Amino acid sequence: MVKLFSLSIYLNQTINKMAPTDKHTESKIFDAATEIFEEKGLAAARMQDIADRAKINKSLLHYYFRSKEKLFLAVFDKLAEKMFRKFAIIFEEDMPFEEKIRYFFKEHISFLQKNPKLPMFILTEINRNPKLLDKFLSKINITNIKTKISGDVSISIPEEAIPHLMVSIISLSVFPIAAKPILKGILQQAGIEYNQFIKERIQVAPDFIISALKQYNIESKNNPKQ
Repeated sequence: MVKLFSLSIYLNQTINKMAPTDKHTESKIFDAATEIFEEKGLAAARMQDIADRAKINKSLLHYYFRSKEKLFLAVFDKLAEKMFRKFAIIFEEDMPFEEKIRYFFKEHISFLQKNPKLPMFILTEINRNPKLLDKFLSKINITNIKTKISGDVSISIPEEAIPHLMVSIISLSVFPIAAKPILKGILQQAGIEYNQFIKERIQVAPDFIISALKQYNIESKNNPKQ
């Protein structure tokens, strides 16, 4: 009995010692897989590429993730959540709409600057496999966001214009990052530095949305529907 008890203590100590290492290894794999999938996409990525990037052997990689597809889904799930869920809840907060808009652009554009490959990765993979859209949309409640925004701006624009407002907000934030190579070249010809442009956009984009809503409201009052 004493030997069994001693063995139990030994195994528990061993497991406790291994846990941080296991977590560290899994984290390294996840980070390496994220980089490889964002660079190459699912089709072109290889498990050996991920193992090399994580600086582990391929057998250990397969111990944690049995297949490339399972690892990809884990990465996609996490990135989709990072991309939208965190920011979607901003519009559910109890604060003035103008503050929500400014906070969203500040946080979202800053996030995209740190993860510039993310928008194209998600778009490319959803186009490749439309079923991924369900996983993507499970991270956000579109109906709830639409209802919340509608309540915030109901005096400014009609219900049918809310989806256009939502798309405009996302586009103004995502497009400059997703289209960086093209936009950088265009701005360069105009004598504008790309990074400075993005920095200014954190202020300009919400100003644009807020001004458009105010103008829409003025025109609606001056030209009421018959």
